[in-house]
This record gives sequence, C-alpha cells and structure tokens, in this order.
Amino acid sequence: MLTSLQTIAAFVFVLGVLVFIHELGHYVMAKRIGVRVLKFSLGFGPKLIGFRRGDTEYLISAIPLGGYVKMAGENPDDPRSGSDDEFLSKTKWQRFQVLVMGPAMNILLAIVVMWVVLMQGAEIAAYEDQPPVIGAVRPDSPAAQAGLQPGDRILSAGGRETPTWKQFDLTVGTRANRPVPITFLRQGREMMATVTPQPRTRYEIGDIGVMPDVHPQVPSVVPGSPADLAGVKPGDIVLAVDHQPVMFPEQLREAIEKKPGVPIILSVLRGGERREITVTPAKEGTVGRIGIGIKGEVKIIEPGAIEALRLSLQRNWEMSALIFETVWSLLTREASPRQLMGPLAIMQLSGESAQAGWIPLFILMASISLNLGILNLLPIPVLDGGHIFIMAIEGLTRRDFSTHVKEKMFLTGFVLLMMLMVTVIYNDLTRISWIGNLMPWR
Repeated sequence: MLTSLQTIAAFVFVLGVLVFIHELGHYVMAKRIGVRVLKFSLGFGPKLIGFRRGDTEYLISAIPLGGYVKMAGENPDDPRSGSDDEFLSKTKWQRFQVLVMGPAMNILLAIVVMWVVLMQGAEIAAYEDQPPVIGAVRPDSPAAQAGLQPGDRILSAGGRETPTWKQFDLTVGTRANRPVPITFLRQGREMMATVTPQPRTRYEIGDIGVMPDVHPQVPSVVPGSPADLAGVKPGDIVLAVDHQPVMFPEQLREAIEKKPGVPIILSVLRGGERREITVTPAKEGTVGRIGIGIKGEVKIIEPGAIEALRLSLQRNWEMSALIFETVWSLLTREASPRQLMGPLAIMQLSGESAQAGWIPLFILMASISLNLGILNLLPIPVLDGGHIFIMAIEGLTRRDFSTHVKEKMFLTGFVLLMMLMVTVIYNDLTRISWIGNLMPWR
C-alpha cells in the first residue's frame, strides 16, 4: 500500500512540476506582452479547487494529465472586442513568443535539474564512454548467430558511427525486431553483419547479446555468510560463475539466485590473480543468497558548478538528438511504436525512481521534461509547434488561412494525437502482466 501511494505521489509530483513549468512559460510571456489571461489550469475537466485574482482564474482540475492557459481572444471563434489585450490582436512575432515559451521552459527545466543533479556528483558505468570492443557474446544471441566474436570492435550500427558503448546501446536499443547492419573490425579487417536485436525488458529495448569487457565488483561481504566462509573478499572482481562470463551486476545476482543450496564456482580476480572459489548459496525463500554486495565497474565524477553545467548541456544535447532520431525512426518504421510510453508507464517509472532516491527521480523528471519540450515543438496542429508552423506559413505566404482551413488542420492534428494516445495507453496496458495475458493476439 505504501509503495502504491509513493508511486502515485511521485507521479503527481513529476507531472505537476512539468505541467506547471510549461504553462507558466505561456502565462508569463502572455502577461509580458499585455495579453489578458482568463484561466491558468493544472489539469483538465471539472474544477476541483480554484480562486480568482484580477482577470485570471487559477484552477486545479480533475484530470491531471496536462494543463492549459486560456487567453482572451485566443481563437477565431472566441468573442472578440478587438482590444489590444486579446491574443489575436498581437503581432505574429508576439504570438510566437507566447507559444514557444512553454516548450522552452521545459527544455530549460531539463538543463537546470540535470545541472543540480550533476553538482551532487554521479556514478557512471566505466565502460559507457569506451570504444565498443566486445568482451563477451551471449550464447544463442543474435550476435552469436551473426558470427560476432569477443575482441571485435564495432564501428557502426544502422549506418551510424558508434564511437562509444553508450552510442551503440542507444542505436541498437531503439531497433528491436528490426534488422540492423553492423560494421566491425576484426584483426585489422573491416567486416559486416546484419543482426536483429531482441526486445528486452517490458519497454522492448533492443539487445543483440554483446557485452563490454567489464565485470561486477564485490564492495562488501557479510561476516559469517557463505561468501565469507568460502573466502570471498571485498574488492574481488567476479569474472565468471560456473565458468560462464558475467559482465553486469544483474547477471551475477541472477546466477546466484538460481542456485539455492547448490554449489557454484566463482572465478574472481584479486590483486591481478585469478582464483576459483566454490560457494553454496543459502536458501532464502526460493532464491539463493551468498551475502555479498554487488556493483558494476563505475567511475565517480564530482564536477564543479561550471563543469556540471557543461555536462548538463552536453547530455541534454545528446538526448535531444536521440529524441529526433527516435521520432524519425518511428516515421520510417525503423523503430517500434511498442517502445512508446504513456501515463501508466511514467507513473511506474516515477515510483521506481522515487524508491531509489531523489536523484533518480530528478533525472527522470529532466528526461521527461526534455521530451515534453521537444515534442511540443513538432509541427503537429493542436500542439504549440503546430500553431507556430501555421503562423510561419501564413507569414511566408503573407496571408492568413481561413477559419475553415484551420479547423481542418487542427482536426487532423487532433486525430493524430488521439492515435498516439491510444498507442501509448495500449502499450502501457500490455506491460501489465495480467492484462497482457488477456490479449491472445500478442
């Protein structure tokens, strides 16, 4: 019950902040250029609570999936007096400023939040910024079937250069169930293979089964535990379990949990020397435990304020490029719409992040805020970017579209938006196991 309440609270907090910042951008710019604001609402639908100050009614409404700022004379169908404080009485440049300020505030929020997070210091996977040289290939994986081998240096995937593991993971992760041409270097010879990533996790992240040459570490050992009695020491690097290589903490954890009461052989590296240690996991319920802490190989960064701002700008720039690539991949059907997330998935991620601490929650908030800002700038009627796009065309042609034409354009945008909403909600529902089981066509 507590976890459910925490999930809901985290979701309301994240979404509330993002919507408030977005609508605040519209509100502040409208006030600045002299537009009369009639309503400022967090949420849609029936009013829950509200108050009026001056010309503006401030509301919290029943459906917490967005918000709006209602301005005087905002639509051609609105009653208009022609006074200077109406939205449509302003110049196109002034209206552009009001429209663009909402998405701009979301992008700015993403930069500021990530800046604050980075100033606290951060742990990042040691391999992320290293060249993607394959350390191991999972048996029966797409990579194994395509002939990729340990030691191969991946040069590009899907026609995009992959100078780091991070870039490679991002490129492959968005292409589950889609053939991906991969160029790699083997003993100085450039070769090619086509690999179809398998969907992993409930978000269907593409994975071909290659892993970097990294291994989980043992930061701590519980006194008197099976690991302690067998001779495992803090600082050991676990290379393999039962002679099967392990690269990530999750792999080591799963390998131990699967063998309650069954002896396993840990291959560890200690002081540059490889050792074989036999440990029998204790049985806890239905899983095995040996009493060790597990973490991946990480490096800690502790930037100052200026460096943290630079890193925040860099990360947000990289994420922005990824968002545009993903949108293009969806349009060209290179990426699967199954990876799109809706409000239920965001709620679940918010709850999981909140349980992990405020830093993961704020990182999630920054990511969603950036997505919200950029997607709102796309030239889709109904969204801010659609209004801006229509005004730009009107400016170029030096004539305004008729109300009838604009209604058709906004209707098209509304239909596209509803199709998107149906898709993401369907995706969210299929990720709930008992609902997914009721869908025999999946």
